[in-house]
Amino acid sequence: MAALSGEKTIDFVANRQKKTLLAFSCGKDAVAAWLAIRDKFEEVIPYYLYLVPHLEFVDESIDYYERFFGVKITQLPHTSVNRMLNNLVFQPPQNCRVIEDAMMPEYDYVNVQQAMCDRFDLPADTLVADGVRAADSPMRRIAINTHGSINFNQLKYHPVWDWKKADLIDCFRKHNVKLAKDYKIFGRSFDGLDLRFLYLIKQHFPRDYQKILELYPLADLEIFRWECANGKH
Repeated sequence: MAALSGEKTIDFVANRQKKTLLAFSCGKDAVAAWLAIRDKFEEVIPYYLYLVPHLEFVDESIDYYERFFGVKITQLPHTSVNRMLNNLVFQPPQNCRVIEDAMMPEYDYVNVQQAMCDRFDLPADTLVADGVRAADSPMRRIAINTHGSINFNQLKYHPVWDWKKADLIDCFRKHNVKLAKDYKIFGRSFDGLDLRFLYLIKQHFPRDYQKILELYPLADLEIFRWECANGKH
């Protein structure tokens, strides 16, 4: 199916289903997607995928958007959590045997969609809105040109795929919505456990940094390596 405009994509999906799921990252594009679709469906059901549960700065953003939109945001583990643990990422030797014996199952975004459909008693083929925009990268533009603005195989659609930066700014001003604290600290939304984020989390959110180390004890080595390479040790 060829890519429809963002607006026509929303209309097509709204004619197909009364309720929609929303993959909500707290990022600017996900906020724009929510604003774009919220008046087109009987209900928007958002979910957030966490790398570490209940980081304070993340919960602060989620609380703001729950109050702004008047909707509860379901929090679920990110698809990469079990994969990272199974691959022993940032794990000390004493944790490895326990993790290997646990044989934790790995899952993908379609599994998340299925879990949300089960939880909210939705049809199994309910599509998930996301904040993907073609302007973000050439690869995303290629993917949308290849698969269209609605991907039935992956059960997702892209309501703001054709939005430019100016569209985002106009939308946020119109609705008087704030961006997450992530943008002030990281210059982007929080979506990884690498040096870009860990170094600043340790500086600005020390309690959250300790929560990260509880799940990924050797994550501190990311910072240690950088400090060694830059003459800090």
